[in-house]
Amino acid sequence: MNAEVTRQVGELRETVARLHAELTRYGLVAWTAGNVSARVPGQNLMVIKPSGVGYDDLSADTMVVCDLDGALVEGDFAPSSDTAAHAYVYRAMPEVGGVVHTHSSYATAWAARAEAIPCHLTAQADEFGGEIPVGPFALIGGDDIGKGIVGTLAGHRSPAVLMRNHGVFTIGRDARAAVKAAVMCEDVARTAHLARALGQPVPIAQDDIDALYDRYQNVYGQQPVPPTGS
Repeated sequence: MNAEVTRQVGELRETVARLHAELTRYGLVAWTAGNVSARVPGQNLMVIKPSGVGYDDLSADTMVVCDLDGALVEGDFAPSSDTAAHAYVYRAMPEVGGVVHTHSSYATAWAARAEAIPCHLTAQADEFGGEIPVGPFALIGGDDIGKGIVGTLAGHRSPAVLMRNHGVFTIGRDARAAVKAAVMCEDVARTAHLARALGQPVPIAQDDIDALYDRYQNVYGQQPVPPTGS
């Protein structure tokens, strides 16, 4: 790697290590389960969590670098068992800069039922643009999970997919956005579960979902202020 790529990789090692702390902060993982990865911009490389290493032991130095075929390029540890899935997503979806996997309790309960989360909440319309879909069952270790993620999310507004009998995978323009989607997915799944326990949730009309999604994605938050004329 040249000096610029080495610098990028070093920064992403720091970022990815730090983002793993968000998974524990929000209660999305247990023990060593779950992982975050980030694409190295402009390179056939990604940074990902090592396999089976506890969250308290993660640091920039323990992160590993793999190519987008899943082969280890740099690092002292074996990469995550989900590396092939992450790599497949990056190969198939060039717009994706970050991938996250969790077994967060409420969202994974929906995945165990092979049931999409219907859009009954404005917050879900904002973030996911409709239902959170279910992907197919796939065994861990190869790229079948990646194929299921891509096949389910291709053409879908949701950055999250519930992989049947497994857990949650989220994507984003960068790793931070993918972590945010994982946090929001669990929040939505929990509220949807509670609403269903109380009775029949009320649906939101598709036109309203579309309007909410457009506002949140394009208007909400701090927007750049155009320069004033002289």
